[in-house]
Amino acid sequence: MTRSSSVLVFLAIATVLVAASSAANFYQDFDVTWGDGRGKILNNGDLLTLSLDKSSGSGFQSKNEYLFGKIDMQLKLVPGNSAGTVTAYYLSSKGANWDEIDFEFLGNLSGDPYILHTNVFSQGKGNREQQFHLWFDPTADFHTYSILWNPQRIIFSVDGTPIREFKNMDSNGVAFPKNQPMRIYSSLWNADDWATKGGLVKTDWSNAPFTASYRGFNANACVWTNGKSSCSAAASTTPDSSSSQWLSEEMDTTGQERMKWAQKNYMIYNYCADNKRFPQGIPQECNLS
Repeated sequence: MTRSSSVLVFLAIATVLVAASSAANFYQDFDVTWGDGRGKILNNGDLLTLSLDKSSGSGFQSKNEYLFGKIDMQLKLVPGNSAGTVTAYYLSSKGANWDEIDFEFLGNLSGDPYILHTNVFSQGKGNREQQFHLWFDPTADFHTYSILWNPQRIIFSVDGTPIREFKNMDSNGVAFPKNQPMRIYSSLWNADDWATKGGLVKTDWSNAPFTASYRGFNANACVWTNGKSSCSAAASTTPDSSSSQWLSEEMDTTGQERMKWAQKNYMIYNYCADNKRFPQGIPQECNLS
């Protein structure tokens, strides 16, 4: 089989998996954990909404913990004047030396673009921000935001387009999230002290309640239960099987070109290029990647 046909087969498999994700049920997979009724599971478990008003935001978390996975979620963000609001969607472990993989959507004035903020924490160390504008209106319809997290790399993708890769450089002394299981979290909250233009634009509560919507969750992942992973040693050594291919997945040439396109045209901040922030030299991983 040629490389191009292999890619087409893989894309076909991925499409089937994403399509099947519509059958995922939020009642089964998630708990609304705070917000006093502002988080709701609707449509027999097919839809979840989070709302924010002046009194409180809301949030949810996954019932399962995962140690590596390929995770998709479709989000439709707060429409209209969303300045001051933040919709966070991320993976995180617990403890002082936690790991975390972040998507955060920083709201803006009507007509101004959302900022998609990404970050990676390992062993409690973050400060690895990259920020993007999006090439579509994320409030007009649902779009798929994906995290591929395997032992070799973390890839952030939007509608199948990779926008960021963080490689495992543990052998060079750069900690990588690989030992701590993480849950999926999301929250909608007020951050008008910093979220929009550094806090200059405040939340206009006359537009409340603000609402973000979620559907199409899919997790092809290793579930962590009672100190053990659901992924067998056999699965990790047979990455060609459709059920475990993601464990060794990496970007092909097309993916690399798409990521370059996204970063060239839509990246608005990269910590690796912020010499003022790191006067003693940019972080080590910036030179290695």
